[in-house]
Amino acid sequence: MSALPSSRHLLIPFAGRGSPACRQALAGLRLPKLEALLSRLTLVHEDMQDDSTLSPPHERALAEALGIAAADGCIPWAALEARQSGLASPGDAASWAMATLCHWQVGIDDVVLGDPAAIQIDAAESAALLAAAHPFFEEDGIALHASATPGRWLASGKIFDSLPSASIDRAVGFPISQWSPLSDAARPLRRLQNEMQMLLYTERVNDARTARGVPPINSFWLSGTGRLPDAFTPTNPAPIVADALRTPALRDDGAGWASAWQAIDAGPVAELLDDYTRGAEVTLTLCGDRGARRFGVQSRGMVQWARSLFNRPGAAVALEAL
Repeated sequence: MSALPSSRHLLIPFAGRGSPACRQALAGLRLPKLEALLSRLTLVHEDMQDDSTLSPPHERALAEALGIAAADGCIPWAALEARQSGLASPGDAASWAMATLCHWQVGIDDVVLGDPAAIQIDAAESAALLAAAHPFFEEDGIALHASATPGRWLASGKIFDSLPSASIDRAVGFPISQWSPLSDAARPLRRLQNEMQMLLYTERVNDARTARGVPPINSFWLSGTGRLPDAFTPTNPAPIVADALRTPALRDDGAGWASAWQAIDAGPVAELLDDYTRGAEVTLTLCGDRGARRFGVQSRGMVQWARSLFNRPGAAVALEAL
């Protein structure tokens, strides 16, 4: 038998989704393990805002769990990855950003950001495009570095200091004008995006991609901007993030979203329920488009415990509220 964890935190992005197909799928969704777990836990924290925030609820919840305090659109995910990968040290005062390669779908009236998961880029393609893009970024005082994830680069430069940026999870499927930075400080970045569009159009990598029937890479999306505090130490252990709902949610694939939820219910949620049953201190955070709700175990007197039973939502109610 494996050792019982003293505490365990499960965070589920896109647990609720307001898009039409996902909302319809929720009506018939059955999640018995989640239902059982919610009946045993109590709502201990709620972060409810509208869906116009640059940082979506799951990113705000994860940042809070890791001990990162940041303004909307300034959660320094890139700086965190740079430090974890050894590109930056605790004394590094540089600001960082993530540059995610993507396909901009050009329409008659607007340009829509396609899901980067659909571009199917490998490490060799990512490295070739980074080498071609490097001089253009360097001219603007931006240093480019490869990330462990193909199709994503890490960029450092003064321009990213205190520059809010929209999470790519907010922008996918929407006109880029809705989520792109519009401040004067972002003008060099918009020019750089235009230059990259012209450069990428001529790259042999895209010729090969077109030949094999995958979308060409014609731009990048900047997110995760900011600076990590020198003394920052991540919370240990970090939350377990079950992110299988992301792709079907962004594509408004109701059947795929429901199927992914059932797999999470039978897997990570069932494991968390088992840990609770064995006496572990468990935490569950459910995130949607507008908010995040954190559920946990609280020590209560009998009267308080009995009253709390009436305030514990079922699975459907909890997910609809997100």
